[in-house]
Amino acid sequence: MSDLPDLYFRIRENGAAVFRLDTETRDRRIEMQQVAVININRAEFKAQGDTVLTAAEEEAISTWMSERLAILAARSLDDIHRAIDHLNLTAQWAQAKATDAQLDNVTDDLLIAMHDLRTVLVRKKADRISKN
Repeated sequence: MSDLPDLYFRIRENGAAVFRLDTETRDRRIEMQQVAVININRAEFKAQGDTVLTAAEEEAISTWMSERLAILAARSLDDIHRAIDHLNLTAQWAQAKATDAQLDNVTDDLLIAMHDLRTVLVRKKADRISKN
């Protein structure tokens, strides 16, 4: 069990709980002691209770936070590319397969959402153009 990391990160909604792993127990069980909490949105972490984090642990937590932010950013961009695919599939569905009742059910919501998206994208593009 010596190849286990010193810290384990249990992902939570806005970050993670950090546990120190101990494999040197008498009965060879893995013991987990929570030592910190990470808030990824605020890019901060706090030691749990009276725990004192070592410099190596703080560095490991900071590294994990940087890597996690990169993963979340990549996922976010991937989600947008998937949304583009879904818009294309939705257009194909509306043109080729949708019944009048199905279109009545979704048309207003889709038009409002697309109008909102278009408004934001046009405004952001105009801001980028005016900066250049």
